[in-house]
Amino acid sequence: MQPDSLMIFAAGFGTRMGALTSDRPKPLIEVAGRLLIDHALALAGDMRRVVVNTHYHADQIAAHLAGRGVTLSHEAPRLLDTGGGLRQALPDLGPGPVFTLNSDAVWTGPNPLTRLGHAWDAARMDALLMLVPGAAARGHSGSGDFLMDGTGRLIRKGGRDGPVLVYSGAQIIATGALKEMPDGPFSLNLLWDRMLAEGRVHGLLHTGGWADVGTPEGIRAAEAMLAEAGDV
Repeated sequence: MQPDSLMIFAAGFGTRMGALTSDRPKPLIEVAGRLLIDHALALAGDMRRVVVNTHYHADQIAAHLAGRGVTLSHEAPRLLDTGGGLRQALPDLGPGPVFTLNSDAVWTGPNPLTRLGHAWDAARMDALLMLVPGAAARGHSGSGDFLMDGTGRLIRKGGRDGPVLVYSGAQIIATGALKEMPDGPFSLNLLWDRMLAEGRVHGLLHTGGWADVGTPEGIRAAEAMLAEAGDV
């Protein structure tokens, strides 16, 4: 059974955007005529529950999303990171696996959440991550995160040979083990590491375009990608 709840991460300070986030949160930055948070919400389709976490300039995000059927999970007085933020939102997301989506990326091609949902297999997976080949990851400055074997199972790159894949910020993840994580802020990497050790993290390659919009350069990369795809 596919999950029907989505958590959109939108609470960060967006410091790499410089002056662009001095008076607004990164999810309210415009890319090709549409705010980043709206790019993310356009992927949600008919999700039964959508939760957006907030912290920096939370009032602006709340005002923008008012009346749109989105639940806000406000993090105060401090940010809870991805793991802590997801755990706080669980009462609104409901039980079972959930989709999560970073709000600072733009996509072309097939809807990544739809593809994740069709590929999800709870019998074999505790997490299913949408990945992008490093060479195709626009606006992304890192060297990649994972390697994938022939069955779709992931391992950390850790100096091993093979095509390195970038995590795109979209996934399905089982949430039962969140209650065992430490109190306060923590990264979902802690949960992934447990799941990776058990061989229950799988990957799926995005077949369209993807741009990381974490910097002003990322905005330009995303707009160029959308223009090439005819999506602007």
